[in-house]
Amino acid sequence: MEMPIITKISGPVVEAKNIIGAKVNEVVKVGNEKLFGEIIRLEKDLATIQVYEETAGLMPGEPVECTGKPLSIELGPGLLGSIYDGVQRPLEVIREKSGNFIARGLTAPALSRNKKWHFKPTIKNGSIVRGGQVIGTVNETESIVHKILVPVKLNGKISDISEGDFSVNDVICKVDGVEVKLMQEWPAKQKRPYLEKLSPSELLVTGQRVVDFLFPVPKGGTASIPGPFGSGKTVMQHQLAKWADAEIIVYVGCGERGNEMTDVLTEFPRLKDPRTDKPLMNRTVLIANTSNMPVAAREASIYTGITIAEYYRDQGYNVALMADSTSRWAEALREVSSRLEEMPGEEGYPAYLGSRIAEFYERAGLVRTLNGDIGSISAIGAVSPPGGDFSEPVTQNTLRITKVFWALDAALSERRHFPSINWLSSYSLYVDEVGQWAEKNVSKEWPRARAKIMELLQKESQLLEIVQIVGPDALPQKDRILLEIARMIREDFLQQNAYNEIDTYCSLQKQLGMVKAILLFEEKAMSIDTITHEEIGRLDSMKRIARLKYVPNKEFDAELNYTMSLITKEFEEIARKEKNLKKEVG
Repeated sequence: MEMPIITKISGPVVEAKNIIGAKVNEVVKVGNEKLFGEIIRLEKDLATIQVYEETAGLMPGEPVECTGKPLSIELGPGLLGSIYDGVQRPLEVIREKSGNFIARGLTAPALSRNKKWHFKPTIKNGSIVRGGQVIGTVNETESIVHKILVPVKLNGKISDISEGDFSVNDVICKVDGVEVKLMQEWPAKQKRPYLEKLSPSELLVTGQRVVDFLFPVPKGGTASIPGPFGSGKTVMQHQLAKWADAEIIVYVGCGERGNEMTDVLTEFPRLKDPRTDKPLMNRTVLIANTSNMPVAAREASIYTGITIAEYYRDQGYNVALMADSTSRWAEALREVSSRLEEMPGEEGYPAYLGSRIAEFYERAGLVRTLNGDIGSISAIGAVSPPGGDFSEPVTQNTLRITKVFWALDAALSERRHFPSINWLSSYSLYVDEVGQWAEKNVSKEWPRARAKIMELLQKESQLLEIVQIVGPDALPQKDRILLEIARMIREDFLQQNAYNEIDTYCSLQKQLGMVKAILLFEEKAMSIDTITHEEIGRLDSMKRIARLKYVPNKEFDAELNYTMSLITKEFEEIARKEKNLKKEVG
């Protein structure tokens, strides 16, 4: 039998002949340097290989070695706090071997083979177990208990299980004679099974007012953040990763600029988890595949991230997955597709673009796991449409799948209004479900208050169209007052400073309190016939509403009560003057 050899090289795509007995998606080692690749097409003994490393210098005639395994992700203790590239190579370990630049053909195990973990079984010898069942625990970090699962397809009687210190490669027990280790592998492009998919309703609290209050995403929901360059997508993703109410964070930097990933890599280890006061990295996995790294590995990074997220979901955790950005992932698909000489679809993207995006987002959701626990993956993907054109294929295909759309607006970002989410273009299809949850868990006033805020913002939009034609002076005083109140909603509530220690995160109770103050102000202002918008602008209560966002949580209730009483007092004084004036005129 002839040795498999390279016959053709086209960028990251390589063709090889004499490939016998291999399968599609099988991992291969390409060339003398054993570059990491994956078979993506087979025709008789000819294989088309996607190489996950730089192919410069590769030559026809060099050997190809088949491994017999698909692209698989190592799952086990040690994932949290790690930084990987798109194909799960540990960047810190590789840096120790090759310096600041990854040498070609260099690889290392994703999980350390030397570190010992203390395993505590939760099940006894002789018990009958099934795939996906929890059989023990390991304290992976100070924040997270790692639950060891029976491999999915394995069922039977457990034996030789005992407490002790093990590496990820050590055998911890046997199930019907089959060895079980702390670590298991799973094909990246195959979704992990579960018992049942459930309908999500519990709010994923992000601490971002425009998100939580107006356009919420639940635990197990899907959301997209499209926006042009400079509109704040990455900062928004960072905020969600820092503050989202999820036990596990998986952050995929997919084709983003190196300096943006550097911000994440340097900032996250310094951040304290608001729940535990421990480093946020204790419950975070970072996947860094920047724009200057091989394009094929960028395509794999999304699957690496979602597979790790599914593994922690199967342990019963709520996982938040940030993908920044799926446009760069789609560009990688387009480049590889063109090298394969496939028929291009719209704007050169492959015809299967929509189905690949759907496959990714459909792996999110709220599920009942094989162990019977409830776990979730909330997938939030940034989209970077060229020139902010939301009609381009990646944005449109994403919108068909995701149920939350946070439309970032270049005009808002130019006015320094952040988060620059346009409240007229954005939507959430989870509003009713989350509203019912908020009624039970926050306040019965939540749905009504949200509806009123949206109504005022929509009225403002209609009035601004009239203002552009006739000018503001032609509007009745009531309409000019409404514009002033809508400005309060925009500037005092929706606008939020990610770099302010207090304003960077806003609790649900504080959000509702701020809204109640604004709506009380609106109610009192609209009840007085003769008041002018100039008079409103001079009220102390308006200034105090503007400062509510900067009041610490401990002091907020007292400040809110004072502000509400001041609103009532000031408008009662104005109403008294109006009444006296009517008497004098009468």
